[in-house]
Amino acid sequence: MGTTSIQTFGPSFKAVWTLAGKKKGIRKIKYTLYPPPHHQSEDIQKMIEVVKQFPLAMLVTASEGTPFITHIPVIYNSESNKLVAHIDRSNPQVASLVNGANATVVFKGPDAYISPSIYTTEQLPTWNYLLVHVTGTIRLLHDPNVAKETMVVMTDFLEAPDYKYQLQKEDPKMDRLVHYIQAFEIENLSWEGKFKLSQDKNPEDFKRAKEALIRKNTESIRNFIETIYR
Repeated sequence: MGTTSIQTFGPSFKAVWTLAGKKKGIRKIKYTLYPPPHHQSEDIQKMIEVVKQFPLAMLVTASEGTPFITHIPVIYNSESNKLVAHIDRSNPQVASLVNGANATVVFKGPDAYISPSIYTTEQLPTWNYLLVHVTGTIRLLHDPNVAKETMVVMTDFLEAPDYKYQLQKEDPKMDRLVHYIQAFEIENLSWEGKFKLSQDKNPEDFKRAKEALIRKNTESIRNFIETIYR
């Protein structure tokens, strides 16, 4: 009770509901046919944890039929329920960032190929992953002082918990840099969690898929990075 639902049907006859979350201003998008419901998370706090743990996001916008995608760090302001970021003014995507324009931000958590060999039952190969899609509207921040403040807040967040470096708003270099970036917020957020974690398997196989996801995201990354740096 007390939850507002709006039903619409797209070309694929996919029913979509926008649900009001318990927290004011937070909305969740629920798909009934695809992706499968057991791969969709409605846990806002878990989605926020993905955003906080993996802030390098994919900003997706469009202008006059042309899509734009840029990978930038994006942080979530829990007090205002907004995403906050900045982008290089020389980036062509800036032209699509106008007040009120729609934007989607994709946050990607761990992922891994899951071999049927790990299961106790017969299964087919699959790929498990944690993804969060956040959709909202652009609000540009033109005030240089406000833009610098967002950079300070972002740096503090990224430096946590040790805080070995602190960006100073009064740093003369900031006065020069701020004119080369466009700060912005994304508001009126709708959240969609795509957590494909073998939830449809029996408890033992579910556990084994979790262990494989952890193992493949800890053991292989060092060798891969070493290869890229050669």
